[in-house]
Amino acid sequence: MMNLFNGQSSRKIAPGYLVYLQNMLISLLFTNPVVFLTLALALMFSLSLHEFAHAYMALRQGDPTAKYAGRLTLNPLVHLDTFGTLFLLFAGFGWAKPVPINPRNFRDPKKGLSLVSIAGPGMNFILAITSCLLLKIPFFSGGLFSAFLYYFAFYNAGLGFFNLLPIAPLDGFKFVSGILPSNLSWQWEQLAPYGMFLLLILISTNAFSRVLLPLMEGFLGLFGL
Repeated sequence: MMNLFNGQSSRKIAPGYLVYLQNMLISLLFTNPVVFLTLALALMFSLSLHEFAHAYMALRQGDPTAKYAGRLTLNPLVHLDTFGTLFLLFAGFGWAKPVPINPRNFRDPKKGLSLVSIAGPGMNFILAITSCLLLKIPFFSGGLFSAFLYYFAFYNAGLGFFNLLPIAPLDGFKFVSGILPSNLSWQWEQLAPYGMFLLLILISTNAFSRVLLPLMEGFLGLFGL
């Protein structure tokens, strides 16, 4: 199971997105290196495409900040955070580098913030659906690539639902902020400092598994996985 999740002129979709694994990934390196490599690749590509979607949508909305920062790329190494990756390997949870954005550059700041926020989870759902459809093709129905597609679909479904949770600093929180009227949006933003504490509580109590697993299984079941 994998989960992930100011009024300053420059804000970030932070912390990229959080990844949570019930079992430490590093343990697989010694017990089953093939599975470790498959999971690692699935995570790396999920991270890079999620972050790329944020950067691309920001550019479409008029903000080139992420582009100038070199984040408009599919290269996973650009998006990985050193400490986030080490925590993922050894502690079971981690994060990617946040994508820098400047809402003042958006043609419509509130609409732009909403679209940029939802772009990451949206990409995850597209990737999950694509993987499910590819698994229906006989050519991809067996072997290591089939295992990669399965993990890729499972992880991206989890990341999509996880990041839609309206808890700071997840994408869902910023999306809600962007669609609320300005007076309510300001009040909503006051809840942001408490988000990380809530996330840690939910992770430590394993509440995410009870909430997200049924959503993930139902979603993937629609596409025969």
